[in-house]
Amino acid sequence: AFLAPSAVAQKALQDVVVPSAKETAQGKTMNIQEVTSPGGIKAWLVESHVNPLIAIRFAFLGGAAQDGQGKDGQAYFVTSMMDEGAGNLDATAFQERAQSLAMRLDFDASRDVMLGSLQTLTENKDEVFELARVAMAEPRFEESAMARVKAQILAGLKYDENDPSTVASQAWDRLAFEGHPYGRPIKGTRESVVAMTTDDLRDYVRRVYARDKLVVSAVGDITPEELGKALDTLFGDLPEKSNLREVVDAKPPLGPTREVIKMDVPQSVAKFGFRGIPRRDDDFIPAYILNYVIGGGGFSSRLMEEVREKRGLAYSVTSNLLPYRHGSVFVGNVATKNEAVGQSLQVIKTELENVGESGLTPDQLNAAKAYLTGAYALRFESSSSIANQLLWIQIEDLGIDYVTKRNALIEAVTLEDVKRVAGRLLAPDQLITTIVGQPVEEPASAGAPG
Repeated sequence: AFLAPSAVAQKALQDVVVPSAKETAQGKTMNIQEVTSPGGIKAWLVESHVNPLIAIRFAFLGGAAQDGQGKDGQAYFVTSMMDEGAGNLDATAFQERAQSLAMRLDFDASRDVMLGSLQTLTENKDEVFELARVAMAEPRFEESAMARVKAQILAGLKYDENDPSTVASQAWDRLAFEGHPYGRPIKGTRESVVAMTTDDLRDYVRRVYARDKLVVSAVGDITPEELGKALDTLFGDLPEKSNLREVVDAKPPLGPTREVIKMDVPQSVAKFGFRGIPRRDDDFIPAYILNYVIGGGGFSSRLMEEVREKRGLAYSVTSNLLPYRHGSVFVGNVATKNEAVGQSLQVIKTELENVGESGLTPDQLNAAKAYLTGAYALRFESSSSIANQLLWIQIEDLGIDYVTKRNALIEAVTLEDVKRVAGRLLAPDQLITTIVGQPVEEPASAGAPG
């Protein structure tokens, strides 16, 4: 759910740059304060009074992994209903009130967390905080609003059924996380959405929206004392304790496994991957650098060079590390004409083997370090982006000093580290692969560059 202010308010509510944001990325000027409200709610704050704007990011640990059995899409449905009336305001009155206050309020469901975003002008902060409180503590979940939102979600699912990338991704998750909540679609299925009731939505909110699993960051024109009061206003009415279902750690199966889903499209989409490395693992930073060189670095990546530049097989090929809380994976994506799917996947497999055996060259490692440390500043260009970074540092439990030490962790990685982690991470013979389209049978070898 997303509430956007009016056009005039949007101009006033432009997401401004916090002073010295780029220096912030090197930890030179940003003062991160830990604030505890009178009611005991904690948050991280970067205080800046240059512009009359406050950005708050918050999360409840749980996310779509807390969807009930047979209730796929429960968390996602809740996020779509958070602006559909609360307290004594129906959907129309709530949205009109939010617009009049130039309030930006957004909710989103990921695998592991329910994310919230709130932005306000300083002059409206007290009224905005009260309206956001009502949205979380007293959602109406009226039948009429639910019917409208349900129709919107079903229309989105219908569109997704014909999107090769979405189909390939959902199929890959199902294979990699069979029997685990991660294997279920975040938006749900047609059957689960049709069957969803207001009681299901209330059940999710009761179990997940609680202070013991709450993480908060704030940036902008607010003092620690004011933020403490705001925290109790926003979240003080929520239950102290959540009631989360246990989520066991997932162990994606060892491939090779391949599933082809036929779809009448001119080019096929493939998703491939295997087990990854957890975020808190000592090897994550070397794996992060390794992934950047393999497929995370855009046109400078090795997969892009081999698949696109040398052979012209695909416009894009990427890879990424996804360190979920209960099961990390290394995944990649490629889209190419149906006749070239087999060759593209073979080239990818061969390149993964090469990196696993030889690691990186000194030039590749140095270039990756230079980019990853230099580009870190771009994550701190605005109040909302800083708040988002601070939120995820808390979610991942990396420590309040992580911003100051992150680049040093990157710089400390050696060629030996990367080679060792490549041997641990890369498993091209165990790839889980899903293909959507009309792929032609793959050739026996990768083929020489054209």
